[in-house]
Amino acid sequence: MRKKREITYAAAIHEAIDLCLEKDPRVFIIGEGVPDPKGIFGTTLGLSVKYPSRVLDMPVSENAVTGVCIGAAITGLRPIMTHQRVDFSLLSVDQIINNAAKWHYMFGGKVSVPLVIRMLIGRGWGQGAQHSQSLQALFAHIPGLKVVMPVFPHDAKGMLIAAVFDGNPVIFIEHRWLHSVVGEVPEGFYKEDLCRAKIVKKGKDLTIVATSYMVIESLKAAEILTKEKIAVEVVDTRSIKPIDERTIVASVGKTGRLIAADTGYETLGFASEVISIASQKAFGKLKRSPRKITLPNLPTPTGWKAAERYYPTYIDIVKSVLEMLDISKKRIQNIIDRNKPDGKIRSDVPDSSFSGPF
Repeated sequence: MRKKREITYAAAIHEAIDLCLEKDPRVFIIGEGVPDPKGIFGTTLGLSVKYPSRVLDMPVSENAVTGVCIGAAITGLRPIMTHQRVDFSLLSVDQIINNAAKWHYMFGGKVSVPLVIRMLIGRGWGQGAQHSQSLQALFAHIPGLKVVMPVFPHDAKGMLIAAVFDGNPVIFIEHRWLHSVVGEVPEGFYKEDLCRAKIVKKGKDLTIVATSYMVIESLKAAEILTKEKIAVEVVDTRSIKPIDERTIVASVGKTGRLIAADTGYETLGFASEVISIASQKAFGKLKRSPRKITLPNLPTPTGWKAAERYYPTYIDIVKSVLEMLDISKKRIQNIIDRNKPDGKIRSDVPDSSFSGPF
């Protein structure tokens, strides 16, 4: 039996990379800042000392280096490419979409591209419109790519290991606010399913299907709603490509109500896809029109005061749930007033321990 212990999300990512490097000499990790003193929130800290030839910094030439990683993967290596911000990956979308995603198909399944590309998303510390986007829907739209967004340390470790040894290109997305989250993680080598969602809280009144950090916000909302005798079910998608439709449809079929909460944008985003699935496959079970909670169709603000209005939180989820259950406006306002943030922590940091954007 594996020993039980609790570590941070960042430490879980670090363990996964370390174990992959140790297990298979074909694995290497490369990215801007990978060997730096902060080690990308600690996820790569010290690995360059342990594996000096396989933990590599890279020039500011994302498209070229992605091509190198694809070539390395085709010849049998297993690269882990890391972008400190998802925005930087836009400089290599030609390689990701036209080569990594299509190679297996174009060569009749005889050649695969076992490449993992880590991308960091999310807000904080004035990152602004060019450094804090959530672009998962862009990559999930492309056939040939898997896109995963683990939320908890246990899943982060197991899914990253599974991604490295999957044999297909996997986009591995981490929200920067998750790196300090603590959870139970087994020691040693294990894999988690890259294609399955998880019900992280059971309920009967309404389903919340959430991605990435919005799972954390949904659980906060669920805790408040439990005190009001309202039981919501929270589904952590974990993977957005492929989508675990069965879990989503089963949950919506049980509760009859759906909120899709995504870290991405409103139009043509993952939340819209979840609602589409529910409407097509559980329409007869729906008691109310589904809702989505997403970023607005606006560039990300830099100032923390503007961020208060831009980013949805557990308060928005609570309000939407109560409205969908036909709770009176007066009671909704009372519940929100009792539970809204006290303003002691700025809106561009998750908590007082957050120590920077890297």
